[in-house]
Amino acid sequence: MTKVRIATILALLFAGGGIANAETLTMAGVSAGFEDGRPTRGMTQTTVESKYGQPKSVNAPVGEPPITRWEYQGFVVFFEYDKVIHAVLKR
Repeated sequence: MTKVRIATILALLFAGGGIANAETLTMAGVSAGFEDGRPTRGMTQTTVESKYGQPKSVNAPVGEPPITRWEYQGFVVFFEYDKVIHAVLKR
């Protein structure tokens, strides 16, 4: 009985190996890196302010964990606590 289970498990593992594949999703106007100069994930608020200057506006933290939004001329930066979690270009 044990040999049958092992053989079945091995057969399933080897059979499933050929099924996996991946596609690359390309979206117009979106890049994997921030070559456009936006802050990158993990930067601190202090680093962002020293590199990009004072933001045009700062929205107070909202929710738990606290999310803060800083608006600059060409982009908006979202922070969780004091770390960048996302930076998006303005349209």
